[in-house]
Amino acid sequence: MNRINQCLLIALILSATACTEVMPRQRGNLALSQMAFTTDALEFGLRQHTAYSKESAAGGYGGGGGGCGCN
Repeated sequence: MNRINQCLLIALILSATACTEVMPRQRGNLALSQMAFTTDALEFGLRQHTAYSKESAAGGYGGGGGGCGCN
């Protein structure tokens, strides 16, 4: 049991050393389009507008409006 704990501790230490800070200018190189929540920003905006119009409410993304779809 002690041997397993030692192995886990060593694995934890080795994995923690791989962490590093990413500078703001490097983030663009690391951000992949496949990692985005939405691949098409225009389609996402259209779907959000449609959802807000149908629900008569908006929340979580800012902005207010009614259910008429005119905002």
